[in-house]
Amino acid sequence: MNLIAIDGRAGAGKTTLASTLFENLSRKQSVAVIHMDDLYAGWNGALGQALTITLESIVNAHLSKSIIEIDIFNWATMSFDSIQKIEPVDVLILEGVGAGQEIVRNAGATVYWLDIDPEIGIARVLLRDGNHIAQAMKQWAIEQEIHFLRDKTRENAQHIQSS
Repeated sequence: MNLIAIDGRAGAGKTTLASTLFENLSRKQSVAVIHMDDLYAGWNGALGQALTITLESIVNAHLSKSIIEIDIFNWATMSFDSIQKIEPVDVLILEGVGAGQEIVRNAGATVYWLDIDPEIGIARVLLRDGNHIAQAMKQWAIEQEIHFLRDKTRENAQHIQSS
């Protein structure tokens, strides 16, 4: 279980589960968490081919025990403005919408899917991040559903949990 993906709709509790797993697993082994929010290139097309290519690069580096270098997206400036380097770890956790896509599953990831009613999930996100992103979240809700239907993420998850 050296690669874990936590996926599900926005607001489902993926970051919370990633934190819990990190806390528990890091007692006996090295663990790193990568948040999909850091990898998206903004709102438009975030779940497209660019994310898949980035995830493939991350997974390949992890499996070959190489340093992982990722460009970090700054949501305030709407640009990639820093690089994070992650030393090889025993367990890599990918969390966020799109984390459990096929390229990650094919690399042997254990996939957790967190179920939530889409409207409740969006309400949670807006409560957490503010109503200024309400319009973007409406479009995001559509894009994540298209992604999940195409990728069949939930259907291929080993663990499904309702929020």
